[in-house]
Amino acid sequence: MVDKVEKIWMNGELVPWDSANIHVLTHTLHYGLGVFEGIRCYKLDDGRSAIFRLEDHIRRMYDSAKIMRLDMPFDAATVVEACAETVRANGLDECYIRPIAFMGSGAMGVGARPPTTISVIAWRWGAYLGDEGLQKGIRAKISSFTRVGINSLMAKGKVCGHYVNSILANREAQESGYDEAILLDPQGYVSEGSGENLFVIRDGVVYTPGLGGSLLGGITRATVMRIIKEMGVPLVERNMARDELYIADEIFAVGTAAEVMPIRQVDDRDIGTGVRGPITAEIQKRYFDVVRGRTVIDPAWLHIV
Repeated sequence: MVDKVEKIWMNGELVPWDSANIHVLTHTLHYGLGVFEGIRCYKLDDGRSAIFRLEDHIRRMYDSAKIMRLDMPFDAATVVEACAETVRANGLDECYIRPIAFMGSGAMGVGARPPTTISVIAWRWGAYLGDEGLQKGIRAKISSFTRVGINSLMAKGKVCGHYVNSILANREAQESGYDEAILLDPQGYVSEGSGENLFVIRDGVVYTPGLGGSLLGGITRATVMRIIKEMGVPLVERNMARDELYIADEIFAVGTAAEVMPIRQVDDRDIGTGVRGPITAEIQKRYFDVVRGRTVIDPAWLHIV
């Protein structure tokens, strides 16, 4: 359950949590055309709090809106400040932040274009798949559901309706006894998890599917790629077949919610020794050092609240 806080930002003002309501005829509720982001705020070692890569997330949100031809009633700078304002107003030192833009009520039908509402919600949210998963790794299943194609639903946008695909894959995996799903693209290559990008390690080289395919370009993916380069570890973007996962030395998934999550098993096959591997562990450590301000790669990544 979402941990209720006091205020939610809606269309330029902070309103009480219980008053942040929409009409049942809200267009996006019926047809799914809306865009959103998932962002984390971390408490730094010096006691301050910082939203990680806030400006990059909001830029992607506006990119998604452009792709989907969704009118945005506020500029990006306003939504950046709205995220920080929502965190401050609720007295949160660590939280997950969900800015979302959706078409409201007043007109129905796939051709309708009712006005866009933008809202920002923040709540306390720990490790996405649990602290144990971060330490020991999770079990994943190759999904029977294919990741959306690049010319079917505009895969580079983080769009509300796209996540039906992720929900189906995730539910299938969990109901089969796994923690997460791994989706293949329409050509049969490895794409991503239900909400994470994937990295595969073999013989000291890190591989990840390229952005030219159906996967979403993750902000955490870009952060981790920068960390890997700082480590001096070889990094290759290319297509990968599903059986390459089975013989990998290490696999990990990354995303704002998941952070850096080791995968210890895929389709009942142990990955490497079946525990979090050494390269994954080092990347994970460096990632948390970066988001908590212990290591600074780019000062612009930390938006102090």
